[in-house]
Amino acid sequence: MTDYRAQDDAFRPPPPGSPQAQPPNSSPQPLVKPAVTPAVASAFGRPPGVDSSFGRLAPPAPAPAPPPYAAPPPAVAAAFGRPPGSDDGLDPARPYFDGAATGPSPWWHDSALVDPWRDPVSPASLGAPPSMEDAEPDAEPAAEPASAAERARRRWQLPGASLTALAVILFSAVVLAVGGGVTGFALAEHYSGSPLFDKHVHLTEATPSIERPPGSVADIARKVLPSVVSIHVHTPQVDGTGSGVVVSDTGYILTNNHVVSLAASGGTVRVVFNDQSSTPARIVGRDPKTDLAVIKVETKTLTVARLGDSSKLVVGDAVLAVGSPLDLPGTVTEGIVSALDRPVHLAGEGSDTNAVIDAIQTDAAINPGNSGGPLVDSSGAVVGINSAIATAPGTNGSSSSGNIGVGFAIPINAARAVAGQLIRTGHVVHPTLGVNTRSVTDLGSRGDSGAQVEDVVAGGPAAKAGVHEGDVIVAVDGIPVGSSDALQVAVGKHQVGDQIRLTVDRRGATKTLAATLQSD
Repeated sequence: MTDYRAQDDAFRPPPPGSPQAQPPNSSPQPLVKPAVTPAVASAFGRPPGVDSSFGRLAPPAPAPAPPPYAAPPPAVAAAFGRPPGSDDGLDPARPYFDGAATGPSPWWHDSALVDPWRDPVSPASLGAPPSMEDAEPDAEPAAEPASAAERARRRWQLPGASLTALAVILFSAVVLAVGGGVTGFALAEHYSGSPLFDKHVHLTEATPSIERPPGSVADIARKVLPSVVSIHVHTPQVDGTGSGVVVSDTGYILTNNHVVSLAASGGTVRVVFNDQSSTPARIVGRDPKTDLAVIKVETKTLTVARLGDSSKLVVGDAVLAVGSPLDLPGTVTEGIVSALDRPVHLAGEGSDTNAVIDAIQTDAAINPGNSGGPLVDSSGAVVGINSAIATAPGTNGSSSSGNIGVGFAIPINAARAVAGQLIRTGHVVHPTLGVNTRSVTDLGSRGDSGAQVEDVVAGGPAAKAGVHEGDVIVAVDGIPVGSSDALQVAVGKHQVGDQIRLTVDRRGATKTLAATLQSD
């Protein structure tokens, strides 16, 4: 263990009375300068001859003399030495290089002999920055930069020998490229499994070619298309497109009432034929109750359609629908007769049409624009006038207006009778029973079908026959009537003055009444 007390005693003042202790109130003793040993003096002493804290500034030592230059070889001295008899550092001004020109040298100036940048032994010094004012007054102006065309000419200006070499190189490159391509193609043709190209190949052809025998769809379409027209209606408010069929060589065309009804109150009708020629048309007559109309064109060259007998149709017969669906003229679609005697109510579409037709149902594609065009059988005879399509319910109460395979056409037998009256008189007379009815199924009061009488016209055929309000008409001439539309269709098949038998259900009792139809 270290005894620190012994170390502390070394720094304590001597006790009073000891030889080392100073008496009280005595002055400090002068310091004693110890002797300097020779070793310390030699290490930390002043240099010889220096007796102060700082030595005197000694003069700089003279620079050593440069070594003498060795004499250059005679060839170097002759090429780069001074001219004979000249010991100056600069070559004096001389005429031009060949010595033949006169005047001052372009490489010398009057101050050349004192120019420090030309004298290799002149001392270096800093001067003021250069300025345009210090330019030599007689210096020649700098040459204007060459134009782009001049620079390009200089860049491509090659010596004659270089041009020849370049032409040789280019020709050799072309020869090598063509030869390599031909060689590669030949090798590929020779070593590949099968050639990629064959200049002698012949594609097979069908033998015999397509046949269109009589009665084929193509044959029927060829016969019918010239008699089908597109009808364009223009009014200040709206434009419309439909179809029609030529029924007379004097210019009469049969179509739907809803196709031309908008033009009846201020508009124009124009007919476009299958050969794309067109002509204006006039409305001959319209019948909103059958949705039929007749228009006329003034032309001498018309192809007239053949009108068939719709009463001979049976379900499953092949039919074609011809017209301009979606404003696409000359369109032919194929289908069959899906159903017959289908009561269809036609109304709206922005026209005054309010008709119930005894329709031919077909799955031949019918779209907006087909209206008024013909439905033809397998012989090419017109058996109906395309008039409507069924619509499938959509979302949010909307409905689809495109083809869903359920279209309806007016039988040509009914259309022929209406067209004849319109051509002869301009209007149509319809038979009427003199009642307003509503379908029993719409009432929801009973499970039976039929047409319930809601109103009897005083003095009309029904009133004279003894029909009462509330009676349900269930048959006409023994044929069941399932709805109000069916009753209207059954009456429409007769002529004015015909007598029909009505089967009536009156509060559960069945009665048979006779009624003579009158004109509406």
